[in-house]
Amino acid sequence: MNSIVLSAFSRLFFLLMIAVSLYVLYRGHNEPGGGFVGGLIGASGLAVLALAEGVDAARRALRLHPVAVMGLGLVLALLSGVPGLVTHGSFLTHWWLHLGSLHLGTALLFDIGVYMVVIGGVLALVLRFYEEDAGS
Repeated sequence: MNSIVLSAFSRLFFLLMIAVSLYVLYRGHNEPGGGFVGGLIGASGLAVLALAEGVDAARRALRLHPVAVMGLGLVLALLSGVPGLVTHGSFLTHWWLHLGSLHLGTALLFDIGVYMVVIGGVLALVLRFYEEDAGS
């Protein structure tokens, strides 16, 4: 797409959407949000970048192939359940570390895995559609 306005603001929209997606990802285990919603927002930011500057710009911003991002996210989500299995005998029994108002735990690792799976899945689809559209 050759829109000067969209090209000028696509980087700003991309950065803003990624920042919001990371905020929604982090607050997800205490309030509404989490990996799925954050991943959709982040994938939307990358889709805006792909629409304005092309698929190659979005792939450079992602740095990994979307399917690899999905695979890494799935492995991370599965690994987040192992500590509970080992210590309590129950898969996905989460561990928590509270440092003042900062809450960290294996639930956050699970959410990050879901975030990566959603970003990879949505972008694999979106980038494929953009590539087919550009080819015709």
